[in-house]
Amino acid sequence: MNLQRQIGFWLGTLLVFVLFLFIFRDVLLPFLVGMAVAYGLDPIADWLERRGLSRLAASLVILIGFVVLLALLVVLIVPLMVNQLAGLIDKIPTYAQQLQALVQAFLETRLGQMLKVDPGQLSNSMGTLMSEAAGWLSALLKSIWSGGSALVDLGALFVVTPVVAFYMLIDWDKMVARIDSWVPRDYVETVRSIARDIDHAIAGFVRGQGLVCALLGCIYAFGLMLVGLNFGLLIGIGAGILSFIPYVGTTVGFIVGVGVALVQFWPEWQWIGATVLVFAVGQFIEGNILQPRLVGRSVGLHPVWLMFALFAFGALFGFVGLLVAVPASAAIAVLMRFAIARYLTSPIYRGRLGGDDQPPAHP
Repeated sequence: MNLQRQIGFWLGTLLVFVLFLFIFRDVLLPFLVGMAVAYGLDPIADWLERRGLSRLAASLVILIGFVVLLALLVVLIVPLMVNQLAGLIDKIPTYAQQLQALVQAFLETRLGQMLKVDPGQLSNSMGTLMSEAAGWLSALLKSIWSGGSALVDLGALFVVTPVVAFYMLIDWDKMVARIDSWVPRDYVETVRSIARDIDHAIAGFVRGQGLVCALLGCIYAFGLMLVGLNFGLLIGIGAGILSFIPYVGTTVGFIVGVGVALVQFWPEWQWIGATVLVFAVGQFIEGNILQPRLVGRSVGLHPVWLMFALFAFGALFGFVGLLVAVPASAAIAVLMRFAIARYLTSPIYRGRLGGDDQPPAHP
């Protein structure tokens, strides 16, 4: 009965948590972002405290620096990206027509004729695909920027988030100590061990992968702008941001970048090859330098598990679900490893349910 009560309690807690996210998903964004900012900046606050600053002073210094840096990025980068995004949307129909013409010209070559593809059918398919993509993107942007509630949410994000982050940063250690005091004393060491593993997984991935995304965005944007690719800043930074989802950022950035390069540079193959080289270099740096050093192999989040969690939480809770997906998937992964470790040392796995120490007979 004790085990049944524990299982019932934790399942009930999980159900309450899911219902809370579902009911309040429209107002949770600034609070979750503020908590994420406080969580990410807490080690810096601890470091400043060890250097003699009070917790309040350390929180003020960190938050002011964070807000100033964020404001500089918004003022310097966002207008350029908005202009490039508007230009890209305007160019999509022209780019689609030019890509169709290039494909048509390729199919008329000897190599294209060997593929035995119907040019008319391929042209119609590409036209339909491009028009649907353009319509979807236009509708998405219109829904984001024209909705009054979206603008209110955006304003709340910039106003409420710093306030939440500031108070959470001040009281972070106190909140952790208070939660620790609520844990039953018989299980406190086990819970602390699980909590340390969860914290290690979340911190290792979120902080490390966030830095990887920022550096990749800079590498892609600088490389594409150096090549002279139209909308290189937008494509590079977008690819870096989407790299939070494994393989998605590089794949989307590569497809869009090479598509724009084909239209812009054809038939100058050297510049098209340079665009491909930018993404190849970025992948090499990510896989051999950034990921091993900043994220490491001890996080324990498999890319497939992470992608499933992002899609599942995003479908259930929208953008708030995307923010919750990584810590939730990390916590679930740690709990599953803990449960499997307990199972492997239990009588159920060893085949001694009756208390008999003799191994079971084999036929």
